[in-house]
Amino acid sequence: MKFTITEIICTAALCMFAASTHAADPNKAQRDAEYKSTVATADADYKAAKEACKAKSGNDKDVCMKEAKAQHVRVVADAKAKRKSSTAMADAREDKMDARYKVAKEKCDAMSGDAKDACIRDAKAKYKQ
Repeated sequence: MKFTITEIICTAALCMFAASTHAADPNKAQRDAEYKSTVATADADYKAAKEACKAKSGNDKDVCMKEAKAQHVRVVADAKAKRKSSTAMADAREDKMDARYKVAKEKCDAMSGDAKDACIRDAKAKYKQ
C-alpha cells in the first residue's frame, strides 16, 4: 500500500496531537490531591471560625461570620485557580472581591444615616460592585 507525502504528514500530525493532549498534564493528579487537601483544611478552619463567632453577639457576630465565610471563599477560590487555568485565576479574584465586599457591607450595618450610606458607597467603589 502506497501513502502520499500529504497522508504521511497528516497522520504524523494527528499522532503528535493525540500524544500531546494525552500527556499534556502529568501533574494533574498531584494538583487534584493538593486541591482536596486545601479544601478540607479550609472547611475545618471555617467550621472552627464559626464556632468562635458563636461567643459574640449582634453585629459583631454577623461581621465575624462574614469574615469567616470570606476567608473560606478566598482559600477555596485560590485552590480552584491553582488546580485550573488563568481563567480560573480571574474567577478566583472576582470571588474574593465579592467576599470582601460582603464583609465591608456587613461592617457598615453597625453605622446609621449618612455614615452608613458613605460606608456602603466606599465599599462598592473599593470592591467594584
